Amino acid sequence: MTLTTKNSLILGVCLIAALALFGVILGMGAKSVKQLERTVTAKGLSEREVPADIVIWPIKFTVAGNDIEALYRSIETNTATIKQFLTTKGVAATDVSVSAPEITDRFAQAYQSGAGAEFRYAANQSVTVYSKDIKAVRAVMSELSEIGKQGIVLSGDYDSKPDYLYTGLSDIKPAMIEESTQNAREVAGKFAADSDSRLGKIKTASQGQFSIEDRDQNNPHIKKVRVVSTVQYYLAD
Repeated sequence: MTLTTKNSLILGVCLIAALALFGVILGMGAKSVKQLERTVTAKGLSEREVPADIVIWPIKFTVAGNDIEALYRSIETNTATIKQFLTTKGVAATDVSVSAPEITDRFAQAYQSGAGAEFRYAANQSVTVYSKDIKAVRAVMSELSEIGKQGIVLSGDYDSKPDYLYTGLSDIKPAMIEESTQNAREVAGKFAADSDSRLGKIKTASQGQFSIEDRDQNNPHIKKVRVVSTVQYYLAD
């Protein structure tokens, strides 16, 4: 065997060994990548019940008549009566606002002549309470019939219902996100244990939108705050 042939043989053996080692490394890498691709996705929920901190309460009344000047005087009188009622019951005067009245002239409406109407003019007026003292305002609501006894015709439509708001979301948001994420991890951990695996690092995470709803139809002043976080974890053996 010549020196050249011998060197060629050694070079071939080394090349084969290198290719075999490279194949082993690729196989280990592929296995590692495959393991990294094993994931589990879990959702975590966080809920809180919180009291509303603002109430918006529109008190609406109607007035009808044939004399426009007398109509406006009735509006002013009724508005003053309602404002006095509210402040006497403990509602701050600064929390009470009055909107411009809506006047309807039935004779001026194109779709009806007004001939059959008893009164030509009809007015709708709103006195609105915007307050953070929800306890005081709710106490006044139960006594609203006192206004009706004074001859004021109150509107009982949907727009007259009080609206309760919760504005403290930023104060509880971090803790709720942490809680929902922890719940998601507990769910994912249970899945991993059932599949003889263990949780790795987080691959992706998304926070759902916060929702604020009435706890129930009878307690709109109590709010239910809710958020769902979705977290995807790597699984490892």
